[in-house]
Amino acid sequence: MKIMVFLHGTALMHKNGLGRMREQRVKQVLDGDESVYDFASYIPVDNVVRKLHAWREQGAEIVYLSSHTQGEDMEKDRVILRDHGFPDGQVFYRRSGKHYHDVAESVLPDLLIEDDCESIGGEREMTYPHLRPEFKAKIKSIAVREFGGIDHLPDDISALVNC
Repeated sequence: MKIMVFLHGTALMHKNGLGRMREQRVKQVLDGDESVYDFASYIPVDNVVRKLHAWREQGAEIVYLSSHTQGEDMEKDRVILRDHGFPDGQVFYRRSGKHYHDVAESVLPDLLIEDDCESIGGEREMTYPHLRPEFKAKIKSIAVREFGGIDHLPDDISALVNC
C-alpha cells in the first residue's frame, strides 16, 4: 500500500504552533505569524512521525506531497523530514505549473491523507476534490483538520483503509 501524506498543515507546521491548540495554529496562519513563512524551521504536527513509522512497519510505502513549487524549497522539506526522523519516502511537489491533483494522479497512491486547508481557502486548495473521476475511484482519501494531526487515525493500516 502506498500512502501519500501532504506535508504543510497535515504532517508539518510552523514552529510557533508548538504547544498551541489547532484553532490557535490556524489563527497564526491567518494573522501572518512570521514562522509560517520560515519553511526551514517547520516541525512535525504532534505524533505524526510515530504514526507514519507504525504504518511503515506494516509494509506501507510512505511518500510525501509538498506545497512547494521549486526544487530548492522542496529540499528544505527533505531536511526537515530527515532531521525529525520521518520514515524515508520520496517527496513530490508541483513543477512546471502542475496542480496537486496532477501530482497525485501521476504518483497514484492507494491512500491520500491531506488536511482541509481551512486557513487558505478550504476545498478549493485541496488535492482529492480535484482528481478526475477515474482517479477518485482508485485513490482513497482521508481529510483531517488543518494542523490537527493524524494521531487519531488507526495504527493498523487495514483499519486505516476503512476510515
